[in-house]
Amino acid sequence: MNAARVGVITFPGSLDDRDAARAVRLAGAEPVSLWHADHDLRGVDAVILPGGFSYGDYLRAGALSRFAPLMDELIPAARAGLPVLGICNGFQVLCEAHLLPGALLPNAGLHFVCRDQRLRIDNAGTAWTSEYSEGQEIVIPVKNRDGRYVADSQTLAELESSGRIVARYLDLNPNGSLNDIAGICNEAGNVVGLMPHPEHAVESLTGPSTDGLGFFTSIVKAGLGQVGVG
Repeated sequence: MNAARVGVITFPGSLDDRDAARAVRLAGAEPVSLWHADHDLRGVDAVILPGGFSYGDYLRAGALSRFAPLMDELIPAARAGLPVLGICNGFQVLCEAHLLPGALLPNAGLHFVCRDQRLRIDNAGTAWTSEYSEGQEIVIPVKNRDGRYVADSQTLAELESSGRIVARYLDLNPNGSLNDIAGICNEAGNVVGLMPHPEHAVESLTGPSTDGLGFFTSIVKAGLGQVGVG
């Protein structure tokens, strides 16, 4: 059985692409570096848009990366079923690309937030959360300036009723996100946006826990290396 090949896109200003690649490797998959200006997904089985400050967050967080050449390949692939995980800035890019609804605005209080954060997994049926159980509580870091998830009331109601809220903040809402939303998915469950950083909680030596590893092992356990959906 071939290992799943998981692409990690680097945009100008990406900070956590190497961390995401390491998490992929620790999960048992093969990380594949993807450059934002290319036009080829290189046949990967899944894609991660990592955290950082793509294009310095000029104009609006994620707004410029949405128009990167590689996104012209990623958007139709995601709509066709390619598993995609956007972490922090990657979540912002997915919303700007209309692969996920809503938007990420500056934090309530307008301060950068960095802390270990308790979350609850509310949807364990996505491509990226199948290794968790519904209602499971985990601790992973959050670090963001524009992490406040917002959407109109109709969109929020639809996310709630269809079970598309993947994770919620517990104990403390660090950025003022509506309904304590930390992550959401698309209707098919293959595209997930997550504001906290699971790639920083994959080794006990460096993270507050190893709770984040499940986001990456979920893709490995799906056996994507056998089917080659990329």
